[in-house]
Amino acid sequence: MTTIEAPKGAARRNTVWRAAVLLAAVLAPQVASAQDKGTLNPQPLPPLTKPDDPATPAKELFGRKTAPASLQARTIGFYSKGCLAGAVALPINGATWQVMRLSRNRNWGHPNLVQFLERLAAQAPKTGWHGLLVGDMSQPRGGPMLTGHASHQVGLDADIWLTPMPNRELTREEREEMSATMIVAEDRLDVDPQVWTPAHLAVIRAAAKDPQVARIFVNAAIKKALCRDAGSDRHWLGKVQPWWGHDFHFHVRLVCPSDSAECKPQPARPADDGCDQELAYWFTDAVLHPRPSPPAKPKPGPRMADLPAACRQVLLAP
Repeated sequence: MTTIEAPKGAARRNTVWRAAVLLAAVLAPQVASAQDKGTLNPQPLPPLTKPDDPATPAKELFGRKTAPASLQARTIGFYSKGCLAGAVALPINGATWQVMRLSRNRNWGHPNLVQFLERLAAQAPKTGWHGLLVGDMSQPRGGPMLTGHASHQVGLDADIWLTPMPNRELTREEREEMSATMIVAEDRLDVDPQVWTPAHLAVIRAAAKDPQVARIFVNAAIKKALCRDAGSDRHWLGKVQPWWGHDFHFHVRLVCPSDSAECKPQPARPADDGCDQELAYWFTDAVLHPRPSPPAKPKPGPRMADLPAACRQVLLAP
């Protein structure tokens, strides 16, 4: 990472990306723990006493839908405020991928996301990465989740573990309980050199180069390693954005599909590779060691009235 005095024009660019970071924090304030364990005996949620009450959080409604809406496939709304019609499931096993945390039933997405994951999985062995362990995608009808993510609502987000798929099929217990590999060093200033490999860079680079990918979120220490190790092939680095968490996985976000007029796109990133002033911000003392604040009260989350109107049709569809 290079730290330089801002030349003429750089200060304005610095202000722009800082504003973008703040905007993104408002739009997607939560970070899911990819390492939360699942269960070998998932139980259906109890019926809601007042499902038609306008005050009922939308996550309570979408979290109880176990199958996709029988509608034409389309994403509706923004990644952290929307839903998904006509979702398809990524099969839990492929030649070069396996789905983790099956009890969550979050291996659903827009067809573009499923096709992307299959495409990346097929390419992974050529990069030195044996195969993908796929974490959360979306719920069967998208929408807010009862636990974890603020985003992943429109079928265009997927978490990919920073642990390569083993050369055998994992057991159900392993899929629910094993942890991905911690990539970030204990001091949070860089990746762990005993864990980080060229294959980590190669699989993230392969994902970022896919034209369907709008953004990849990683821990800042991982972005630092990517910037250092990328060499002269750097144009893809601009898609990779530091974000809180993401120590164990990278989060891929696709562009809005052409069939989804109601999909709201991800705000554009700066045109550079993000390896200088933007990256340095994430290693400031204020970010690495934030002042403790009182525990925030749990928020109920958006109600149906807060989501795009079309999400009600998705929720009520057979």
